[in-house]
Amino acid sequence: MKYFLLLFCGLTFLATGAAAQDNFCGISNTSFKAGESITFKVFYNLGSVFVGAGEATFTSKLEKYNGKDAYHVVGEGRTYRTYDWIFKVRDKYESYIDTATMLPMRFIRNVSEGGHTIYNNVGFNRESNTATSTNGTFKVPNCIQDVISAIYYARNIDFSKYKPEDKIPFTMFLDDEVYNIYIRYLGKEEVATRYGTFRAIKFKPLLIKGTIFEGGEQMTVWVSDDGNKIPLRVDSPISVGSIKVDMINYSNLRHAMSSLVKKR
Repeated sequence: MKYFLLLFCGLTFLATGAAAQDNFCGISNTSFKAGESITFKVFYNLGSVFVGAGEATFTSKLEKYNGKDAYHVVGEGRTYRTYDWIFKVRDKYESYIDTATMLPMRFIRNVSEGGHTIYNNVGFNRESNTATSTNGTFKVPNCIQDVISAIYYARNIDFSKYKPEDKIPFTMFLDDEVYNIYIRYLGKEEVATRYGTFRAIKFKPLLIKGTIFEGGEQMTVWVSDDGNKIPLRVDSPISVGSIKVDMINYSNLRHAMSSLVKKR
């Protein structure tokens, strides 16, 4: 289950020939604050039944990094112990995000999936446009994001500027490679989740064909249509079956959850 934690945020990556635009370089944060915590539950489809297989939690703190104010965002994902014998996952991703620019300064990936471990520690140098990881130094474009910073960056997109079917591109650095990625905005609708019914913003990220994904615009994501723009639901087919990810708990949001129509 490669990139297990990414399932919870509904963001993944696409290698394309075209360069992503820097339209949102230096975007301001209006969607979250230090102290926020969001928990998600992932369900795996066994025939006609969705079974809970794991959880992920994203938290943010305000800290100093190299003398600058930074959001220290941590995403942790794990399978439930009853499923560990099938495929044990213990993933941890960290990002130190410059509060002034919303660009990452450091990214740490420390994952264990099915006995396979990966550790990578990446520092971003904006002056030289380089990323120095555990494995070497790599040239990167302006406004490069990491996996975690990209999620929080995307939460600050002003979707009112777009029409359904518009593509919103940006660039991500992962596994010592630069990916040009985008999400396709689909509009707004209500979505019923295990937490409740919400007014939501809907979009599709274009997926790379890989270990569990078939590639193409197979994944659908809903985020709250309010100032927080937190992920509410992710649906995606995988190589065997499908998954569904729901937000199940939150605390210390920056704005009221005004998109909530009815709580279950």
